[in-house]
Amino acid sequence: MSELSFEQMLEESLKTIRTGEVVTGKVIDVKEDEIVLNIGYKSDGIITRSEYTNESGVDLRNLVQAGDELEAKVIKVNDGEGQVALSYKRLAADRGNKRLEEAYENHEILTAKVAQVLDGGLSVIVDEARIFIPASLVSDVYEKDLSKYANQEIEFVITEFNPKRRRVIGDRKQLIVSRKAEMQKALFERIAVGQTVEGTVKNVTDFGAFIDLGGADGLLHISEMSWGRVESPKKVFKVGDKVTALIKDINGEKIALSMKFPETNPWANAAEKYAAGNVVTGKVARMTDFGAFVELEAGVDALLHVSQISREHVAKPADVLTIGQEITAKIVDFNEADRKISLSIKALEAPAPAVEAPEEDNQ
Repeated sequence: MSELSFEQMLEESLKTIRTGEVVTGKVIDVKEDEIVLNIGYKSDGIITRSEYTNESGVDLRNLVQAGDELEAKVIKVNDGEGQVALSYKRLAADRGNKRLEEAYENHEILTAKVAQVLDGGLSVIVDEARIFIPASLVSDVYEKDLSKYANQEIEFVITEFNPKRRRVIGDRKQLIVSRKAEMQKALFERIAVGQTVEGTVKNVTDFGAFIDLGGADGLLHISEMSWGRVESPKKVFKVGDKVTALIKDINGEKIALSMKFPETNPWANAAEKYAAGNVVTGKVARMTDFGAFVELEAGVDALLHVSQISREHVAKPADVLTIGQEITAKIVDFNEADRKISLSIKALEAPAPAVEAPEEDNQ
């Protein structure tokens, strides 16, 4: 019986491996783009950077140290140079797919960082397994530019799982819709007409501003922004502004808001401030052919009729007055019920001296 050579005995003592097998080895060397493992085989195992991670340009020396123990998947028993080609990420992806399958079956909410922004959606990676979230399922509103999601952590659920076709689809939209529905329900359960609420300006239009109340939007119409006159909502609010407002009305899912707080109502003590006979100062706000409207304070306008501008004849208010001009006048009428005030500048003017008739010559 012939004796085995040392090399033959060593080779027989070493394990055999097959493609697709999972092996465990100890890291014996790490380079920037390559990891060398002792896997108890006649040849060392090699994991290249592209087979370790999907991230490009990383330095493997910052991720793995000599002496670390790693599991990897055999992709070639002989890589052409007598070494075993291994993949860490493919093993992780296999396990990741198992993880995704469980999440899919259990309707689990997953969290992952966006790895790539694509033309048609987002790509995220869970345990080296890739999930595609179509643009239509990223949000509950249309978003033309998805670049803001780059490197952001997002939540989603798996709605389609077919690893054989490499088709794993995620959905973020349904989570947003579901949570908004819960928030909306909670909001309508706690609010009532007359309550004061806080919100954030979501959008500003020519006719008003939409305020996000946390679950639903409320409309703050231009006519409800102030007791005074507002020329344009866009001059008063911008997106992101914090707003405190009153709930004026709730009609189904529609909420009407107002910033006309009762305690700031200028008509609350108007009867005393603007009683007939009082002399007041205001600014000309607008003019018509029959008179000028004078703002006495925000929310309180008075009419200065053309006949009350001067003791002299005035054809049109614009002939003697300008918008923004400050005038002093006397209140000649106050109608609290109709919120109407009438002014007169003429009443403050001294009457023209009487012209004496010449004496007749009796001689």
